[in-house]
Amino acid sequence: MVKISKVSGVTEVLCEACDQLGWKSPTKIQVEAIPVALQGKDVIGLAETGSGKTGAFALPILQSLLASPQRLHTLVLTPTRELAFQISEQFEALGSSIGVKCAVVVGGIDMMSQSLVLAKKPHVVIATPGRLIDHLENTKGFSLRALKFLVMDEADRILNMDFETEVDKILKVIPRDRRTFLFSATMTKKVQKLQRAALKDPVKCAVSTKYSTVDKLQQYYVFIPSKYKDCYLVSILNELAGNSFIIFCSTCNNAQRVALLLRNLGITAIPLHGQMSQNKRLGALNKFKSKSRSVLLATDVASRGLDIPHVDCVINYDIPTHSKDYIHRVGRTARAGRSGKSITFVTQYDVELFQRIETLIGKKLPAFPTQEEEVMMLVERVSEAQRFARLEMKEQGEKRKRPKGGDGDDDDTEQASGVRKKVKGGPGGGRGGGGGKKRGGAAWRGGR
Repeated sequence: MVKISKVSGVTEVLCEACDQLGWKSPTKIQVEAIPVALQGKDVIGLAETGSGKTGAFALPILQSLLASPQRLHTLVLTPTRELAFQISEQFEALGSSIGVKCAVVVGGIDMMSQSLVLAKKPHVVIATPGRLIDHLENTKGFSLRALKFLVMDEADRILNMDFETEVDKILKVIPRDRRTFLFSATMTKKVQKLQRAALKDPVKCAVSTKYSTVDKLQQYYVFIPSKYKDCYLVSILNELAGNSFIIFCSTCNNAQRVALLLRNLGITAIPLHGQMSQNKRLGALNKFKSKSRSVLLATDVASRGLDIPHVDCVINYDIPTHSKDYIHRVGRTARAGRSGKSITFVTQYDVELFQRIETLIGKKLPAFPTQEEEVMMLVERVSEAQRFARLEMKEQGEKRKRPKGGDGDDDDTEQASGVRKKVKGGPGGGRGGGGGKKRGGAAWRGGR
């Protein structure tokens, strides 16, 4: 095996750090990108998901920090909050022996505490664009004028998710003579716009030219009537029981509903979506990572960059509308050389979208074998669970609308099985919900 040091002129200290993390040999993108980055060039890195992109930009940055230590040396921009925490963990793990300090600056977390961390001037700031702008505009004494490195991870998403204005603002307040790295699994036309804004004769390190999914990933589809989506989902989860799943839904609402539905059927599911508070989101992620929950119901918030080693199967409950998102979603499994499955649900309305995905990855996917009779035996149980889930959703909606008395923030739905008690209690059980609406109209908006 080739040691990371042999490849690229990474210093001894960092090679030891890699060894401790169990990184034995460098991945393709690291072999290509690190030497170029160490020569002081700007890099555009294209490689499929799960191929070690974080290491490819973290190592050159840490090496430059070793050579000339300074505070507020690097800014890493990421599209989602969870990815920011994950990158920060990697930087701290690789830089533990040299004492690298990181700050994560993302929305959903108290600004004051972030300002205090920034006041200590960390070496590396990992941020989502919106919150970074807030700090640049409002936090006294925080500026990025001395910045040496700018990294955009999942660059196409940062430019896609309407962050463009924010990114332009950030580019204005950081120095011109800096090094810029763009990394992503898929590049869009907009990245080419960005190149003009930020990069000086960059080197493109492309490991995958075609939009590829990993070889070890077994991809399937299931063609089903949309009416029976839930039944098929439950049947597949039962059939592959013992594995851990990420199930992607198209909306927060749907992710929450399916999570409740599976809970009612006794499957340990947990939702992760943008309408949950940040602590809940991190909590959900950690419960799933620690395997105390076997099913994660997520929106595309979780489709990029999140590295959860033990995901055995990705299910696209709702087919992604952008075919490129498919690559990112299924990239949550079969990472770093492990194998994995992905199953995409195709209903009568999704045929065209599905064909687009097949064209993009250049493969015809096989059908996942399902027994229709067995699935139809679940209909009754599932439709009852659907009813409970709807009632619980309604109840949560009303809870949100009531003025907060104390800490009423228990929408993680761990405790949300209170509906059953109400259902059994006959028609008088559900009374308290109606009157709360009018009073709370104004209060709940300011409450979060």
